[in-house]
Amino acid sequence: MDLTTTYLGLKLKTPLIISSSKITKEFDSIKFCAEMGAGAIVTKSIFEEQLLVDTDLLKDQNALFHHYPEAIDLIQKHSTEFGMKKLLDLIADIKAKLNIPVIASINCVTDSEWTNYASKFEEAGADAIELNIAIIPFSRYTTCTEINNGYYHILESVKKNVSIPVSIKLESYFTNIIGMAHQLDDKGTDGLVLFNRFYRPDINIESEKIIKTNILSSPSESTKSLRWVALLSNKLNCDISSGTGIHTHTDVIKHLLAGAKTTQLCSTLFQNGISYIETILFEIERWMKRKGYDNISDFRGNIQKKYGDDISKFERIQFLSKDI
Repeated sequence: MDLTTTYLGLKLKTPLIISSSKITKEFDSIKFCAEMGAGAIVTKSIFEEQLLVDTDLLKDQNALFHHYPEAIDLIQKHSTEFGMKKLLDLIADIKAKLNIPVIASINCVTDSEWTNYASKFEEAGADAIELNIAIIPFSRYTTCTEINNGYYHILESVKKNVSIPVSIKLESYFTNIIGMAHQLDDKGTDGLVLFNRFYRPDINIESEKIIKTNILSSPSESTKSLRWVALLSNKLNCDISSGTGIHTHTDVIKHLLAGAKTTQLCSTLFQNGISYIETILFEIERWMKRKGYDNISDFRGNIQKKYGDDISKFERIQFLSKDI
């Protein structure tokens, strides 16, 4: 069976990409992913907020810094450089020792740092960039147009400063996801990852404090992206990668049938171990053999071929079913 595919112009030996997480933060775990058959890895995102938080903690812990703000600037600069150096060294190490494409993930809060980080990743040898953008409308005065324009501005700025492919990891909180996807496609994104999954706040009723919950995804969440992959994959020039809720070989196959070029794994590897990559690939091959498929292109996008432009199967009409 031939499990090779392409994504962002890169040739991958399998459609399984290991998404940004602690697993893709260390060389040894990345090496294990490659040995088990991962097609590519997305490095653990570097978060600009982390650097800002570290600086604020210094201010809180030592009043001396309030009188010497230039010291804060110096420390923040060194913190940024140290965090970047570790990641850049990791990318260079992977490219020197492993035969697996590296997609560098960026998560910034200021306009200037997107292009700065992207350029450094390209210089270190990254094969592509994944922009992890999260502009969430917490303010009542933020308009949909302002949010969308923020994405366009970041994409265009980064594309002007790098020559490697650039993808965007989207969240699902858009008034018109299809319209947003087409706009980003028109503005030159090489890929879209559907969807970003945010930490979900919860409340402990005993301590009456906000806590994190549902850190790992569940398989039921994969149908959320499945709908939009099916509706978009044959309408865009850019590639689509499915994320969130991809836990088993069945999930992978469904998203490939819907037209995804690749799928991204995370939670299932924390639950089942990195070696589970091999199990997923084995089961995909077994399914392909049973169905008579020799390679992924034989069945990718079969849902569009079967239903054409009839998208009712992915709309609310299902709730008219007498079974519900």
